[in-house]
Amino acid sequence: MSDGPNIARVAALIGDHARAEVLTALLADRALTATELAGIAGVTRQTISGHLAKLLDAGLLAVERQGRHRYFRLADRDVAQLLESLMGVAFRTGSLRLRPGPREPALRKARVCYDHLAGELGVLMYEGLIHRRVLAGGDEGLRLTRSGSAWLASFGIDAEAVAGQRRAICRPCLDWGERRHHLGGAVGAALLARLYELRWASHAKGSRIVSFTPRGEQAFRTLVAA
Repeated sequence: MSDGPNIARVAALIGDHARAEVLTALLADRALTATELAGIAGVTRQTISGHLAKLLDAGLLAVERQGRHRYFRLADRDVAQLLESLMGVAFRTGSLRLRPGPREPALRKARVCYDHLAGELGVLMYEGLIHRRVLAGGDEGLRLTRSGSAWLASFGIDAEAVAGQRRAICRPCLDWGERRHHLGGAVGAALLARLYELRWASHAKGSRIVSFTPRGEQAFRTLVAA
């Protein structure tokens, strides 16, 4: 018998097409009802109930009750990171959809990865912040520098509040489309929230795509330019 956790159960759960569609939809860090998820997965309400029960039992999903409704979301950021990593492997090995959807180019340009910016523009931001010494790497991993804290403040983000969260301050996240890193962690989430606040970008309900306004994209590229 092999030592350590048994990954076969989790792999089998994610490997089902309908459950994979459910998990991917929830990468946008929004809660959805069983009816909405049934539509996304292309199955009946009865079938989706069985799938959701299995995902809940495995700890991959969490559920919240509001009145008569139940809303499902990913259990935590670790599940989101696992899914994004699997997408990277699928992309690298050629396991792509037979018919890429019309939104595919937009997804590759800028999308939500749970609560932070991914895609071409997410990678641009990560590499620009490394070059500007807002972020630095070392033996202990990626960290926010002292000058980086000042840079965040100049952009309207409270660095102390970000650092005080019970999560990684900053974390590299491998981007499935670019095959380079974008920025996760509390800093990545705070930066995306600030982009929304400034109305440089928006996130449409029912999609992972992050849409920048022309003016917002120009300002963003100037902000993070290496």
